[in-house]
Amino acid sequence: MNTKVKLKEVYEIKQQYKAFYTGGTVAWKSDGRQFLCLNNGTISIVSIDNLHEPVTLGEEQTDSEITEDVIYTFAIGNTGTNIVSGHRSGLLKMWDGEKHTVQKMWKTMHQGPISRLVFNPSDSVIASGGADSTIRLWDPMEQVCHGTLRGCEGMINVIVFHPEADSKILVAVGDDTKIRAWNYESRKLIKTFEGHFSRVTGVSFSEDRKHIVSSGRDKILILWNFDTQQAVKTIPVYEALESVLVLSAGVKIGGVKLKKDKVYAACGGEDGLVKVWEMTEAKIIYKQSNSLVAKASEEGGLAITHLFYSESLAQMAVVSADHNIFVHGCEGFECVHQLSGFSDEILDLTLLGKRDRYLAMATNSNDFKVYDISTMNCQLVKGHTDIVMSLAGNDRYLLSSSKDHSIRLWSFSEEPFNIHCIAIGLKHTNVVGCVALSQHSGSLCASVSQDRCLKTWQIPKKIKAEAENELPRLQCSLTELAHEKDINSVCISPNDRLIATGSQDKTAKLWDASDLSVVGVFRGHTRGIWAVRFSPVDQILLTNAADCCIKLWSLEDMTCLKTFEGHDSSVLRVEFISNGMQLLSAGADGLMKLWTIKTSECVQTLDRHENRIWALCVTRDESVFYSGGSDSQLIQWHDVTESKRQQELDQRKETLLQEQELNNLLSERKLLKALRLSLNLDRPLSTLKIVNEVIKTQEQGLEETVRKLSNDHKERLLRHAVEWNTNSKNCRPAQLALNVLLQETLAGRFQVSDLNKHLEASLPYTERHFKRLTEYMKDLKFVEYSLHCMQPHATKMD
Repeated sequence: MNTKVKLKEVYEIKQQYKAFYTGGTVAWKSDGRQFLCLNNGTISIVSIDNLHEPVTLGEEQTDSEITEDVIYTFAIGNTGTNIVSGHRSGLLKMWDGEKHTVQKMWKTMHQGPISRLVFNPSDSVIASGGADSTIRLWDPMEQVCHGTLRGCEGMINVIVFHPEADSKILVAVGDDTKIRAWNYESRKLIKTFEGHFSRVTGVSFSEDRKHIVSSGRDKILILWNFDTQQAVKTIPVYEALESVLVLSAGVKIGGVKLKKDKVYAACGGEDGLVKVWEMTEAKIIYKQSNSLVAKASEEGGLAITHLFYSESLAQMAVVSADHNIFVHGCEGFECVHQLSGFSDEILDLTLLGKRDRYLAMATNSNDFKVYDISTMNCQLVKGHTDIVMSLAGNDRYLLSSSKDHSIRLWSFSEEPFNIHCIAIGLKHTNVVGCVALSQHSGSLCASVSQDRCLKTWQIPKKIKAEAENELPRLQCSLTELAHEKDINSVCISPNDRLIATGSQDKTAKLWDASDLSVVGVFRGHTRGIWAVRFSPVDQILLTNAADCCIKLWSLEDMTCLKTFEGHDSSVLRVEFISNGMQLLSAGADGLMKLWTIKTSECVQTLDRHENRIWALCVTRDESVFYSGGSDSQLIQWHDVTESKRQQELDQRKETLLQEQELNNLLSERKLLKALRLSLNLDRPLSTLKIVNEVIKTQEQGLEETVRKLSNDHKERLLRHAVEWNTNSKNCRPAQLALNVLLQETLAGRFQVSDLNKHLEASLPYTERHFKRLTEYMKDLKFVEYSLHCMQPHATKMD
């Protein structure tokens, strides 16, 4: 069977999923199809339907090299065609929303960074608010400043234009508690609203334009009469609010239709729930019950940071403090899209479903994420109360473990994807670091914890709830104090009869799954073991450890069969592939290696991660595998061995044909055509022979032929000539070729990248050749002179 398996040789990146939102400004296009998110000083444009390749505006940067022109904030025009961004350099840049290119840029006169940018309703004015407490008004067509609005204190946090462009009114809020309104044409302060006791975080105009609603960190909502500047209603909401949005009449939200002549405001804050208030009567008409945003861990903390409403789609978008975006259909307030902007540290990955369509990911968070691989749409799965550490899946179930000392069993359906927790295991007394799920019968799972215990659990065919609103408990069938230190890994054998564990105590142990009796102990690593794996076909156990080694052990006599040394740092994860004939390993230095077990050699090293790689998972057909680590990148790799082999075969075939053609041309004495083909094949010796033949036959047209060559071919000829020049036998063809090529360079027909390097390489040899030829000429002249002197004496003797 093994002989039929084709070994992998080359993996290449198919997709690289990085963060697209790392906090700060977010905008939703008016058509509701795309989000614009601030991402490490750039703007990412993300489609809500397909997250494969977000478009990036601005200069991408790495941690080691922070670029000067970082984007601080941005705004999108109401038509969606223009985007303006504020940069660290003090520039404002106008981008074309379709082509994603910079159209205009101009310098602002703000002292310090720009905190807010807003277009007016007609897109004819841009307001920029800065840390210098001023708001400047710009004409985007002429790039001139029309005026400056002063009066706010501290950094400008909120800027809102009056929805009617003709009114010429702008409302803004600084770090103080006052809301100020200006006529931005006359630049006069016309209104001041005083009523909040803490920072104001949101302002929204009512549909009739007679009222505004404001939210603040002081846990109140205020309905203001815009004309009289009086607070009509002050509503205590008992949570610090970050965003408020007035909804228009006729909108259905959570099954309730909003009436005319009333003001409805949706707000979000530290509770992580969207609430809709009827402002005049101060009552909640809708409170979200299915929120995916976790409540802030401390009072006054952040949970919901932005709220958006799309009229065209009748949907509301909620942005959370942990960089997730949720799009809800307003009528039933069900979640229709989930976008995960930033994954933090990826701790574990596992594939779900019959065709490996879904990818579950644990990401240093209480919730884990499940991605649909075809679109990379994400679903957040809530349940654990502390960070999820490990995941394991098969066709029916998903198993997760957490720092909350529990394991949870999840059932899922595929079309459409739906996942819910069906049982919980609560017998551990410390962090549950790793879980394993039986692939053979699906009725057994194992867990290991920092309490140094190994536990096995039975998964019944039917799970019944013990009490209403309480999850059924998984029955722990066996427990064993397994190691002397923390246990890092557990694995169940393909036939479900054996269980292996790896620990920080430098040992791996083999257990009988029926009674947890010790079958064997594997000693040999000099540092803690990170992972253990059973071979899918042989009686072999694999261990990888912090001593940079991977070891293969025989399950029959517990001896070490092979040790793989090649990583320069801890080996964190290894997987068997190619029917147990190859290994994929991941290290703490961000390198992955592909090994062939038979030859013990490393076939390929993959270097795209910037930090520790904690997670690897391979699809069943092994054509694709996924890797994730502490650089929060998820990378999809695919096997290109066959295509590379085919490419090499095609290339060899092409080369053989060209070589045959070259031989034919040489036999037919078509030297100049042969020269071009020889350069194409990059054959220095053949090219030398052809140039020598041209010199010998004194064939004309060498200069003309060289002139017609492409720049690459000329560069190749230059390289060959420099090589020939090192041998005195070949100095004539070398100097001839150099002469022709230097003339081409002087004439501007030949651009060479490393001309200095080539000249430096040829100059010493050229000087030596010149010196030798000069000596030959001297000797020749001396012989001629001697003959000339001897001529009269020769006639006398005659």
